[in-house]
Amino acid sequence: MSKVPANLKVCIFDVFGTVVDWRGSLIQDLPALGRKYGIDTDWTSFADDWRGLYQPQMGRVRKGELPWTRIDDLHKEAFEMLLAKRGLKHPGEEGAWEFTHLWHKLRPWPDSVEGIGMMKKKYVVATLSNGNVALLINMAKNGGIPWDHCFSGETFRHYKPDPEAYLGVVDSMYVKPEQVMLVAAHNNDLAAAQKCGLSTGFVLRPGEHGPGQTRDLKAEGDWNAVGTSMIDLAKKLGC
Repeated sequence: MSKVPANLKVCIFDVFGTVVDWRGSLIQDLPALGRKYGIDTDWTSFADDWRGLYQPQMGRVRKGELPWTRIDDLHKEAFEMLLAKRGLKHPGEEGAWEFTHLWHKLRPWPDSVEGIGMMKKKYVVATLSNGNVALLINMAKNGGIPWDHCFSGETFRHYKPDPEAYLGVVDSMYVKPEQVMLVAAHNNDLAAAQKCGLSTGFVLRPGEHGPGQTRDLKAEGDWNAVGTSMIDLAKKLGC
């Protein structure tokens, strides 16, 4: 028996790691930009370290150490922190932003566009990402991701897992919490959404963090639907 609510209306998606391959995209794109600016380092570990600063940077905003700050600005600051830590030269303000905007060009996993397109025929499909709105729109444009709308932490001035982010979508769409499903490859994101009464869909992304990935290798909660890919999840949702 399906656990998907019959009255489901909206599917919102975590983006980094769930819809797009942030790691593979950065590892592919960083070296060319490094050559342009005369910066040489181990770009694979640089990509991992850059992503590693994502949660700590948002944590500073959540704790009130920083005022509300968009992800683009947090990414740029983290990039500059890594340059200093590795003893690498700063590419200048314009260069730092060019590196930062690589996050706007992250490419979808091979099944993402088709799977989201299948869901779009039946449900409203939208992001709920901590990435800022411009980043999400540019990423969708670059990757052909067919969103109906881009909700962001920026929309509600709260980063996930703050309840205000999940419930902000519910309020904006005039629906009940269970009529909104968060689709994510991260059990902790789904758990936070579930606490707010949202429906949950897990999609497996065992390669998000590379060959040494140790977390989110399986569904660890009582989620409404579980898919081995975005297309598989779409089928589980009756699309």
